[in-house]
Amino acid sequence: MSAILIAGTHSGVGKTTVAMALMAAFARRLRVAPFKIGPDYIDPSHHAAICGHQSRNLDIFMMGEDGVRRTFASESAGFDICVIEGAMGLYDGMGESDTASAAHVARVLGVPIILVVDVKGMSRSAAALIKGYCDFDSRINIAGVILNRVGSPRHGDMIRGAVQQELEIPVLGEIPKSSHIELPSRHLGLYMAHEGYRMDYVPALADLAEACIDLSAIRRISIAQEGACGAAIEERMEGELGGVGEGVGKENASEHDADTGTGADITIGIARDPAFCFYYADLVDSLRRHANIVFFSPLADDCLPEADGLYFGGGYPELYAKELSSHGRLRKQIRNVASEGMPIYGECGGMIYLCESLVDLEEKTFSMAGVFPAQTLMTARLQALGYTDAIVSDNPVVGAGRIKGHEFHYSVTECAPDVRFAYRMNRGKGIMNGMDGMLEHAALGSYMHAPPSLDVRRFIDSCRRYANRSSSGSAVKL
Repeated sequence: MSAILIAGTHSGVGKTTVAMALMAAFARRLRVAPFKIGPDYIDPSHHAAICGHQSRNLDIFMMGEDGVRRTFASESAGFDICVIEGAMGLYDGMGESDTASAAHVARVLGVPIILVVDVKGMSRSAAALIKGYCDFDSRINIAGVILNRVGSPRHGDMIRGAVQQELEIPVLGEIPKSSHIELPSRHLGLYMAHEGYRMDYVPALADLAEACIDLSAIRRISIAQEGACGAAIEERMEGELGGVGEGVGKENASEHDADTGTGADITIGIARDPAFCFYYADLVDSLRRHANIVFFSPLADDCLPEADGLYFGGGYPELYAKELSSHGRLRKQIRNVASEGMPIYGECGGMIYLCESLVDLEEKTFSMAGVFPAQTLMTARLQALGYTDAIVSDNPVVGAGRIKGHEFHYSVTECAPDVRFAYRMNRGKGIMNGMDGMLEHAALGSYMHAPPSLDVRRFIDSCRRYANRSSSGSAVKL
């Protein structure tokens, strides 16, 4: 397991650009397995476009330490190098702790860290900053640093000299201040990689890494730590995976990423288009292990696929409200199958679409699918951001007990007075009054995004019961 973790001293330091640049440069000659720390859908879409392989999330809060180990072990097999992009600052976790931070993941996986430092306006002070990060936690290995926004060759030489004088850590790259590459962004972060703008930033990123970063040295660091990384995984996972070498590698990636399932007796339809594009690959894979998967587009399709259950992920329904509203036949079909008891799961943007209407920032109202007795209003201000934790009551989609996830939205949802909820929030805002997981028929909709490791058995069982009582097998009654 040849791997490196790209972390930053703080958010906005340039670690995403550096991580993507390294992925792009290594992908020119190696098989690269990309990973992202934290609850992120957007950066992984760019990783996948750059590396030609699905990026996986590593989130200790939602997946647990063993869940992170399992995903990393299975998804790193068969690759030449793993590049992990961190989140926020190296030690930034939940609250005052480093739980679920990049440092936490590095400890769990035994992966060396390359620290990205924004050195604008600094000289010898950069060495003091780097020393503080290196000494703060002796359990991790900061194996090198990359200097970003270097003002001039002389500026870089000054910092490199100070670091070499004070620390036993290599400077692996110096990125000039003038080398900024614009990655298109909006209110929820970067644009998704598939959204139609030009991808010419990818070769530009690779060129940047080759010109400004010592790729050979980083490769040597990743290989030197390979034994420690493998030992950290094997210590906990031996016997659970049948050996670390087994899993999904490059050689079977096409089969793993296929749209169809395994010939199971039920089919789940997943909405996938620019309006519904926030999905964890691990969660989709879990569904695929139990069911045939068929993808459809509420933006483009006028008819539902034949299915025994539906899954609407998060995304940007507010950007496509007019188009979604124009597909009246599809919206009616969704209402009909919901009233017949088809299990339906909607997360954030998916939940918004399943409500009766959406009101945009210009106060224009658009009709949505109408499964839930609720209306969503878009807001200019962020309404919720962070990890969530809830107690789940009995429902057809998510098993009773406890669920961890995250929420991030610029909207409020107003519900009918008699609406029922399945989630009681211990942490997070939810839909209203500390409740989330709106219920109607066999449909559940929440602002909470479920974890990549969500137990899908309750949803699968509900879909199978629906299929068994349907006179037409897995056919949707249209």
